Amino acid sequence: MPKISVDKLEPGMVLARPITGPTGMVMLAQGTQLNEKWIERIQDMDIASVFIDGPPVQAIPEEEAMANLEARFALVNDKPFMNVIKKAVTEHIKGLYQ
Repeated sequence: MPKISVDKLEPGMVLARPITGPTGMVMLAQGTQLNEKWIERIQDMDIASVFIDGPPVQAIPEEEAMANLEARFALVNDKPFMNVIKKAVTEHIKGLYQ
């Protein structure tokens, strides 16, 4: 569930968390499908960002993440216990990009 800036909202997106007002009152419920009218109202509420349903957006490409991992483990490749950790992190990174 990515958290995105309200200026990047598009019709059809679905709220992953409710939007609440200053008193805690729910203004828009979780699961609300956004349209142009709702987007304008959210922007008028002076809210910086909202959570949207969907997979998180990764900050860097998968190839760069894997290269960073290789660089971090380069000095300990001969340590069996570090290879176990590296394998677990590799699987985690690959899962983020599927």
